[in-house]
Amino acid sequence: MSSNDPEHREEEEAPAGDDEDTGAHVAPIVKLEEVAITTGEEDEDPLLDLKSKLYRFDKDGNQWKERGAGTVKFLKHKVTGKVRLVMRQSKTLKICANHFIVPSMTVQEHAGNEKSCVWHASDFADGELKDETFCIRFASIENCKSFMETFQEIAESQKKKEENKDASAAAGLLEKLSVEEQTDKSEEQKDAPEKESKDEPEKKDEEKKTEEPASSA
Repeated sequence: MSSNDPEHREEEEAPAGDDEDTGAHVAPIVKLEEVAITTGEEDEDPLLDLKSKLYRFDKDGNQWKERGAGTVKFLKHKVTGKVRLVMRQSKTLKICANHFIVPSMTVQEHAGNEKSCVWHASDFADGELKDETFCIRFASIENCKSFMETFQEIAESQKKKEENKDASAAAGLLEKLSVEEQTDKSEEQKDAPEKESKDEPEKKDEEKKTEEPASSA
């Protein structure tokens, strides 16, 4: 093949490509270590997960103010069984709402809007407990109903849990009292023979005294 062949000449003159491995090793200037990221939700199981937009009522301004748009969850702790409501903003993951669902809580549909509902809670989203009135809006009526039903079911289950706890505590107290009564009775029975044994010599002396005049006669 002639050296004047265009294809052959291009192969000889073509410079090394950018991706060609030159064998050189460049050490990184900064070594980054892997960091474990935790959300605080590792010990909890999600009961519900829905996209929504959250508002809080501003008492000073007497108006609703948006807290953020994202995902609202009900999370149940694997050990304690307590359930909390957590909502984070979709982009920043900043917490918008963070509070436990307690037996006294109720949720109701927002007046004039079937896609929204409201409730009152002691919220910890800002790092301290604050009494807040929340309103949450969903994309559909079905999602709103699902949220409200799950909310009420959790509140009722927590109420039953508290009632069972109180009943167990009362039963334990009664059992303790009955055990103490039985212990007191057993101690009284132990003391009774000792008293009788102490009284017996006196009774014998009295009987002896009464018998002596009869014998002398």
